[in-house]
Amino acid sequence: MSARDSLIRLLRERSVRRGSFTLASGRQSDLYIDARATTMSPEGLALIGPLALTVLRDAGWTPDSVGGLTLGADPVSYAISYASAAAPPLLRAFTVRKEPKAHGTQRLIEGPYVEGDSVVIVEDVITSGGSALRAVDAVRAAGGNVLGVIAVVDREEGGRENITKAGLEVLALARANELV
Repeated sequence: MSARDSLIRLLRERSVRRGSFTLASGRQSDLYIDARATTMSPEGLALIGPLALTVLRDAGWTPDSVGGLTLGADPVSYAISYASAAAPPLLRAFTVRKEPKAHGTQRLIEGPYVEGDSVVIVEDVITSGGSALRAVDAVRAAGGNVLGVIAVVDREEGGRENITKAGLEVLALARANELV
């Protein structure tokens, strides 16, 4: 079984729920994909890091760092960064806070992000694309060059199109229709 097939199996088993849900986008859905149940597990991290690294490199993207809006992007970014240690060049991971820190440095971006970095924005699940676009805005405001967006799951509900309208390519490791 390929790494992608194994990830889809794991997402189906751990992350897909049926019922009545309000999504982060505010939309109602009978399908909820709690990717964190997969992305925060040892098996999920071990699959996602190398797979996402391969996908973004196959796309020809050469980022310096990867990251996105906390909390969903965090384990995915860390997994990709960790996987790069075994397959250089190394990628640093960062986190975009939802609000700037109220004390200390008052930074919106945490971690080893460096102004001028070429960046891939990471998402666990893309629905409307709003979280990814918030991260894009934060990185651009901090002097970064955004190469594109990579997600564990694309819900196929318009998020990819919204991000594409902002001039960015979207890559996804899985699509919602593959998980149901």
